[in-house]
Amino acid sequence: MFSASHLRVPVRDRTVLVALLAMLAATAWLVLWLWDASPYGRYLHHDTPTDLGTPLELGLFVIGWALMIVAMMLPTAIPLLATFGALVGQRRRPGLLVGLVILGYVVTWTAFGLAAWIGDRGVHATVEAVPWLAANPQLILAATFVLAGLYQFSSLKYRCLDECRSPLGFILNRWQGRAERREAFRMGVAHGLFCVGCCWSLMLVMFAVGLGSLAWMLALGAVTAVEKNAAWGRRLGRPLGVALLLAGLSVLNG
Repeated sequence: MFSASHLRVPVRDRTVLVALLAMLAATAWLVLWLWDASPYGRYLHHDTPTDLGTPLELGLFVIGWALMIVAMMLPTAIPLLATFGALVGQRRRPGLLVGLVILGYVVTWTAFGLAAWIGDRGVHATVEAVPWLAANPQLILAATFVLAGLYQFSSLKYRCLDECRSPLGFILNRWQGRAERREAFRMGVAHGLFCVGCCWSLMLVMFAVGLGSLAWMLALGAVTAVEKNAAWGRRLGRPLGVALLLAGLSVLNG
């Protein structure tokens, strides 16, 4: 366990940690932008034919998804990472412990991404088997928007969001400091699970429009950051749900 004194670390140390996390996210954005402009950019989009289901596509997808998580979602976890960094700042290898939290977080989101990828392959197979769906591809995108909009009114979303919005309480409930490396990794996994719980439907929208849609990534990343960290962020959920439902209807009627 620990006391409040463990959080009394120099402001400079916290600033350095936050700056490093911001640089990591910025690097991920840059790599995604360069990738999107390269001949391999088609692997970031789902509206462009690719080598569906091949090991190459799967490998590139995992890399692209992990980069997207670092670019979009890691900044939303900075309050928790900064608090945890302050907690373990006096331990022998604090950077490793923070890194393990990040690793657990990214692993959780990557597992969700793989599940979404498998689902996407199923959607492609269904579209190929059902000519009516092939002739009306907008139905899938519209359904994704509607599902995301409806989830914004779910009580499960707000239970998960509350966990994400209380970094100190989250750490207090999960950190004993005994098996520190295992605990740090598990904390990252747990935070990732709650983050998936409050954001999975928005990420499906991101998946539907393509991982290479940087404008969508920026917009959804900003929305999730506000929801999780701003004092008024919790009030954003329902208006966003209405906007997503209207977007679904617009796509359906477009």
